[in-house]
Amino acid sequence: MENIRFISKEHETFYYNTLKAVRSSDVFHKVFFYTMGISAETRNHITALFDFEESLIKPEELSAPWQTGSTKRLCRLAFNLWNGWTEEGKEHYSAPYYLFDCSFAPYFFEAIRLRYPEYCRSLELSVSSHTGKER
Repeated sequence: MENIRFISKEHETFYYNTLKAVRSSDVFHKVFFYTMGISAETRNHITALFDFEESLIKPEELSAPWQTGSTKRLCRLAFNLWNGWTEEGKEHYSAPYYLFDCSFAPYFFEAIRLRYPEYCRSLELSVSSHTGKER
């Protein structure tokens, strides 16, 4: 999977620079930093959201004052794709019904494609072989 869709040049730069800094390109780091890079707010607060020394997520930062509805959705998706995390007692906020109800949704699909490439290969083939004609 080489064609990754980014929301902006800043998103792309953040993604590659952060992967280089953590010296890991496993699927967990790729999807986490891709997702966190979608928003300028989460890029700016990445050290509050991720412990770089221990390589751990910091879900307690969901209640930080800078968080918005959209950045909380973004963080919930990133945390869930990292290790299956859901907020105890608020698990429904990690459901697609809530997560995808924001302008970041197209990039959330890309994050899922990054996390589960083995299950999304047929989608890539379908898109790349599409000639523009209706099927």
